[in-house]
Amino acid sequence: MAEKLNKRAPHPMDIHVGSRVRLRRMMKGISQDKLGEELGLTFQQVQKYEKGVNRIGASRLFDIARILDVPVQFFYDDFGDSATNMIGLAEKGAPEYQDERADFLAMLATPEGMQLCRAFSRIEDPQVRRRVLDLVRTLSDGLDNEEN
Repeated sequence: MAEKLNKRAPHPMDIHVGSRVRLRRMMKGISQDKLGEELGLTFQQVQKYEKGVNRIGASRLFDIARILDVPVQFFYDDFGDSATNMIGLAEKGAPEYQDERADFLAMLATPEGMQLCRAFSRIEDPQVRRRVLDLVRTLSDGLDNEEN
């Protein structure tokens, strides 16, 4: 039997949809102000949508999809396709690939992660790309050693 959701807490789907709005907005390089302006909203309202605090209505989500140049389905992708497999990405029991995907999406949701991906994708020389990857791996391995 499914657990009852806290009536005051945002629904997991609203949080997911909001995070996908944020991800796509950042991918397009659009500020919350600009998206709000296009929608006739304040940036604070966009912020609430992105956090899942306020639910996004169907017509508003349609407008957001048009502005961000994605199909509406984009905002639901990676959530799960049935009530039985809607395991939260951080909950125990989630498949390992979901944890990796969650880490990747969380990284992309940061300004630095987005900048890193954009800059890396512009490197055309395969050897330079490998060296950058080796550098990042070395730096991240050093962080793992510091934590132990």
